[in-house]
Amino acid sequence: MTKIHRVNNLSKNQQIVFNLIEKSKEPLKAYSILSNVKKKGIKAPLQVYRALDKLIKIGKIHKVESKNAFVACNNSNCEISKATAFSICETCEKVTEISNTKLSRYLKNFQDKTGMIYKKYNLEFYGLCTSCKKS
Repeated sequence: MTKIHRVNNLSKNQQIVFNLIEKSKEPLKAYSILSNVKKKGIKAPLQVYRALDKLIKIGKIHKVESKNAFVACNNSNCEISKATAFSICETCEKVTEISNTKLSRYLKNFQDKTGMIYKKYNLEFYGLCTSCKKS
């Protein structure tokens, strides 16, 4: 069973949205979240989007850009960092957050040829998960 925990300093709506995302086994889209939280008093899309924005800002969830969906953070360092990377299976679409210190160190100091220094990134790597490779 998935452990749901209370996060300090979250509003009621933020906590409801966070709990739903945290217990989900797959990324959730905003309107899917809305349909699942209506019984708990969140009625408008704006309420969901505000909660999502706050949860992203404090590093409790991430947006998987290519899926326009949200997942709970599995890396305690994300509360400080604005760096996320995901592996996405091309067959079953399983999304896993990547926590790799070598990758993080490299990207922290990465500059392109114009000298641009990046403050945040969201990387998505596509391939086959272990289960799908066996099939």
